[in-house]
Amino acid sequence: MPPPPPPSPSRKRKGTHDRKAAEATGRRGERLAGWWLRLKGWSILDRRVRTPAGEVDLVARKGNLIAFVEVKTRATAAELDFAIDERRLARVAAAAEYLMSRYAGPGDDIRVDVILLAPGTRPRHIENAWIG
Repeated sequence: MPPPPPPSPSRKRKGTHDRKAAEATGRRGERLAGWWLRLKGWSILDRRVRTPAGEVDLVARKGNLIAFVEVKTRATAAELDFAIDERRLARVAAAAEYLMSRYAGPGDDIRVDVILLAPGTRPRHIENAWIG
């Protein structure tokens, strides 16, 4: 049996376009989440930090608290309830393990937070979202 034909060029472009659009939406969401955190008194230490375990969208500090923040942006508020799951949180927590020594010092507390964003809604900040 011959192999299936390759995808048409229009399908390839659409997939690439969809990924680029999702990437742009994610970056906008991360900028908005950083702005929101700064308004709440946080300092943004880093963005999009990659580790062997995964990526952390934002690393933020407020006093002696370091938050490793996962940002999720969705098209509607209804989709936010399904934007984050235990598997994704576990990956962020594992990445945070790699990064703790870089950002946290003696006496600092550490947690994993989530910020959920959708048009027409205020950012939803879930503090200490991962307890592992």
